[in-house]
Amino acid sequence: MINYNPKEWFTFIFRLHKADTVRKLFPMFIALSVYSAFIAWLELEVWKLSANSEISKISLMHGLLSFVISMLLVFRTNTAYDRWWEGRRQWGALVNSSRNLAMKIQAMLPADNHADRLFFKVMIPNFAYGLKNHLRKTYLHDEMETIPGVEPQHMDISKHVPNQLAQLITGKTMELYRNGQLTGDQLILLNPELQSFADVCGACERIKNTPIPFSYSVFIKKFIFFYVMSMPFAYVFSLGYLIIPMIVFIFFVLASLELIAEEIEDPFGKDANDLPIDTICSNIRLHVSELL
Repeated sequence: MINYNPKEWFTFIFRLHKADTVRKLFPMFIALSVYSAFIAWLELEVWKLSANSEISKISLMHGLLSFVISMLLVFRTNTAYDRWWEGRRQWGALVNSSRNLAMKIQAMLPADNHADRLFFKVMIPNFAYGLKNHLRKTYLHDEMETIPGVEPQHMDISKHVPNQLAQLITGKTMELYRNGQLTGDQLILLNPELQSFADVCGACERIKNTPIPFSYSVFIKKFIFFYVMSMPFAYVFSLGYLIIPMIVFIFFVLASLELIAEEIEDPFGKDANDLPIDTICSNIRLHVSELL
């Protein structure tokens, strides 16, 4: 995720970073410039059409459709941002649940029970890392800590890794209850945090595995393409060859909104504007270590 100062207007305007849409759309800018110049040359130099010709009336279509395309892009960007913000809310809930579980375990376990505290100190952050890698469809052994003096827990990566980790945490909690280390009332107090791990995982999977409907995405792209490609035919009579930069700028505005929506609708990846879940996982490990 890009960290920035929203008050630095000059930096925003003139700095190009790796996620900037200008870099991604630059080949299309060149193609549209050539296309617009060719249409302008045909109408003005070859066909010698007048401003009163029927083809100039195409501008009426753009006026009628401008509201439609604006509504579609607003829907697209709002839907994508809702997914991004929902992902951030879920990871914020995971941070809170991890801290609460660590604090309750620290307060509830007997003072001499260091081994079980160490288990939760290792496994609570492991769940966060396991969920992160699960959402990215990978598994990094180096990120998973092991309990000193205990044989490492090897996850079956062909199965649901976050479920396995959550099961280990829940199983250890129930074992403490059966051994008399926790009372029934204490177990009830721990249950919301234990349950929230599965809830957060399920919510993140819902965002990850349910993309924007294909028909919406395809239609918006086609709409932008034909909307922009038909503009030179109508506006060349009033702008002449200035139609070239105008078409490029209009395409930049419309296509950039679509590109931004595409990037943030899956907020768990490694794109520049995705959620900083690597940092969130590191903070969970740090805070749980401090608490336990």
